[in-house]
Amino acid sequence: MSHLSQLFTEIGGQFITPEAELIEKLKHVKAFVFDWDGVFTDAGKDHLLQSRFNEADSMGTNLLRFSYYLHHKTIPVTAIISGEKNSAAFTFVDRERFHASYSKFANKLDATNHLCNTYNLQPKEICFVFDDVLDLSLAEVCGVRIFIQRKANPLLNEYVIKHFLADYVTGASSGESAVREACELLIGLSGNYNEVITERKIFSDTYAQYLSLRKATNPVYYTTQDGIIIETKP
Repeated sequence: MSHLSQLFTEIGGQFITPEAELIEKLKHVKAFVFDWDGVFTDAGKDHLLQSRFNEADSMGTNLLRFSYYLHHKTIPVTAIISGEKNSAAFTFVDRERFHASYSKFANKLDATNHLCNTYNLQPKEICFVFDDVLDLSLAEVCGVRIFIQRKANPLLNEYVIKHFLADYVTGASSGESAVREACELLIGLSGNYNEVITERKIFSDTYAQYLSLRKATNPVYYTTQDGIIIETKP
């Protein structure tokens, strides 16, 4: 077992796809797509049906995109695809300058096909971070799949593993900075974690160039209306 696999196994993570194979799959990834509820959040809502995200996860997505930039000199396509509408997700997408937000999509494949057509992607070029039943049809077609487990749904956890719908299952559960775990793993698999942290630590010229490119990204918000995908305002 490699040092990377050992570190993540020790915190409860499960490699469904062996590390070496996962590294090869990740080389083809051009986009990172995240579910919202139960991924960035603990899946809880207040009386206004709103949720929260945390800064550890936010930094994780930033470092992941910087890791990609160091390899490719461009930023990856990033998006949130959610079955619900949540203002916290819109705030996150705007602040982090993700490319797109898809909300109120009961069938996430519709959003994914739109994303692929818009950004010239194939589903196998997407890394998807997810947590629940609504996400499984998308997980089935994506190139790299990271499943955020919960102790409360052991049968679903078993189903995902049995049907090979995930490449890695997180040790952290929903609401426990599981996105940060996913991002750290992906950076580690990419082989440049130390460089990512060092460049960010000193706020190098390279990091400043990446940040300028990230800030220039203008998020687009989509929803469905009568079965048609339309742009909307957050």
